[in-house]
Amino acid sequence: MGIRYRLTLMNFLQFFIWGSWLISLGSYMGNTLSFTGGQIGSIFATMGIASLFMPGLLGIVADRWINAERVLGMCHIIGAILLFWASTVTDPHLMYMIMLFNAMAYMPTIALNSTVSYNVLEQKGFDIVKDFPPIRVWGTVGFICAMWVVDLCGWSLSPLQLYIGSASSLFLGIYAFTMPACPPARSKGKRSVLSAMGFDAFVLFKRTKMAIFFIFAMLLGAALQITNTFGQMFLHDFSNTYANSFAVTHPGLLMSISQISETLFILTIPFFLNRFGIKKVMIISMFAWVLRFALFGLGNPGEGLVLLVLSMIIYGMAFDFFNISGSLFVEMETEPGIRASAQGLFMIMTNGFGAFIGGVTSGWVVDYFTVGGVKDWHSIWFVFAGYALALGIIFPLVFRYKHERKAIKTAKA
Repeated sequence: MGIRYRLTLMNFLQFFIWGSWLISLGSYMGNTLSFTGGQIGSIFATMGIASLFMPGLLGIVADRWINAERVLGMCHIIGAILLFWASTVTDPHLMYMIMLFNAMAYMPTIALNSTVSYNVLEQKGFDIVKDFPPIRVWGTVGFICAMWVVDLCGWSLSPLQLYIGSASSLFLGIYAFTMPACPPARSKGKRSVLSAMGFDAFVLFKRTKMAIFFIFAMLLGAALQITNTFGQMFLHDFSNTYANSFAVTHPGLLMSISQISETLFILTIPFFLNRFGIKKVMIISMFAWVLRFALFGLGNPGEGLVLLVLSMIIYGMAFDFFNISGSLFVEMETEPGIRASAQGLFMIMTNGFGAFIGGVTSGWVVDYFTVGGVKDWHSIWFVFAGYALALGIIFPLVFRYKHERKAIKTAKA
């Protein structure tokens, strides 16, 4: 098997593991295990906690002491054990601890997967900029395929989704050890722990524009966590009124439209950034989140199915226009010496603090609008829509940025 095909399989499995449970686990915990919204939100917030420090720490390990492919393999094997254990657990407190450790094992593998891919492609003489994107896109395909497998097999409300995640994680863990060696770059300058965790870039907070940008990136990161946590659970709650509808019987297929939309909207980012600039693109993202949540609140699996589908399509714009565009903005606005740390800081603000805040507070909102075990989803989604609307109104008033097309073109060249 050629090295590009081997890397394609590695990227496919990397996100297949995540897709097997990320979108459907909330439904399993809420509808099958009867966990509260707060408990579910806290469990999902463990990914935010882990993202604050584990990618940086294991990045140091791979940089200094142990081959990156071995660190990747060990993390996935540990994750396989933890996911299997989680499939046997019905206590929310124990589930929290297991998923916290699983997040500590899995979240660093996202960066490690890229590190191994870059290293191997470079060793084999490939052009990383040209050859990696067609490989990486199969990661998104893997995520979608996992959602479809879990949905079509009827495992959205079953611990079997965790078995699938565990088995695929074990396979990838073993497979990673067969990849070409990616030894530590001992001859290069060594990063400190503070640098690897993005702390070098905290100097950017001295610039008002960047400080405001990072704060709003964090707040939008919270919005992302909301639908990851409660999207499928919301659809399953229509089982009494729309039992045989497509959205209830195949919520994973419906939710996967969001990921498909994400892959398509990525292609539009260069046009929108060049023409409108980061400020307008971020505003578009915020109002896309308003529509994402509002359409959930207005839609249903019956006559309102089209509204749910529109919400899934809009997700691609809502996510890409702050996550991918934001990463590009950070790259263009920071000097070369701290760009790596600045990207680490961006991840900490969105996938760390943002994910934690979104997981915990969304759980509180769900519990507040739950009476006698019945959730008022209309009110829940409108609260989230109001949150995004407030961001969309405040952001253009406080974020001072003048877009110059020339600067964007230079950065892209």
